[in-house]
Amino acid sequence: MATVLVADDEAPIVELIRFTLEDVRVRVIEAFDGARALELALQTRPDLVLLDVRMPQLDGLEVCRRLRQAPECAHTRIVLLTASGQAEDRARGLAAGADEYLTKPFSPLKLLALVRSLVPEVPAWPAT
Repeated sequence: MATVLVADDEAPIVELIRFTLEDVRVRVIEAFDGARALELALQTRPDLVLLDVRMPQLDGLEVCRRLRQAPECAHTRIVLLTASGQAEDRARGLAAGADEYLTKPFSPLKLLALVRSLVPEVPAWPAT
């Protein structure tokens, strides 16, 4: 079973992602602030982290940096989610260690395609 950690302080975004991804082969866990996201990621070692950039306590960029330094999360793919889609924002996210950068609002189909590209070891991701 694949594990996806969704970290966003906006509950509707978390629910959309859960609805889009979760099934019997995919476990979705949630965090609503950066400190909890970091704690959960280190505990659960998810396959994928979908991480909002602007969150309380620790921002997504700092969480991303810390996860990249943690040996237990070396395999984890990280996607930063944000409404800030400027080239400089994307460059900061990638420099922090993110694998991808997805701007809000996003379509569930785009999210599924991105997840499939980043987590190919999951043989049968939910159908689109």
